[in-house]
Amino acid sequence: MRFEKLKKIPKNQILIGGLLGVLLLVIAIPVDSGKKKTEETTNTGQETEDSGNTDDGVYERKMERRLTEVLETMDGVGKVEVMITLKDNGENVVEKDTSISSQSTQEGENGTTQSQTQSQEETVFTQPQGSGQEPFVSKEVTPQIEGILVVAEGGGNSVVVKNISDAVLALFPVEAHKIKVVKMNL
Repeated sequence: MRFEKLKKIPKNQILIGGLLGVLLLVIAIPVDSGKKKTEETTNTGQETEDSGNTDDGVYERKMERRLTEVLETMDGVGKVEVMITLKDNGENVVEKDTSISSQSTQEGENGTTQSQTQSQEETVFTQPQGSGQEPFVSKEVTPQIEGILVVAEGGGNSVVVKNISDAVLALFPVEAHKIKVVKMNL
């Protein structure tokens, strides 16, 4: 009986109904993921701002945690504690619009020429004029690492110490003498 009712409906209406259903699904799906992406972007933006801000140590803790996780998976290392010290706080380079204007004047009989050049810079913002303006960051310079201390259970074995030092050298732009690996006091 249900199929008999469908046979009476013109094919165009069934096609339009199906397309409307698909359109509603397409519209509904990006709305949810769009909110998630906005939240992720907001969180990522906060992490980015925090990564350059070493006053609260977010960047150091993040790098320490990641290095600890990697080193603990290495053979013979065991439990690990890592401390990273930084040279600076890093830097955010903002985009600027630069306009240059020059003006030259000639004086009559002497033949002397004077020229003036003026340049003006304006910071580029991510959103148009109004509240919530943030400068457009074209480049983020991460803080420079001063030194790394690794305290490991396997720090008494010279082969393990060499492997840890090599791993740290491969992961961070630090000179070898600024890496110290010691045995953990159990």
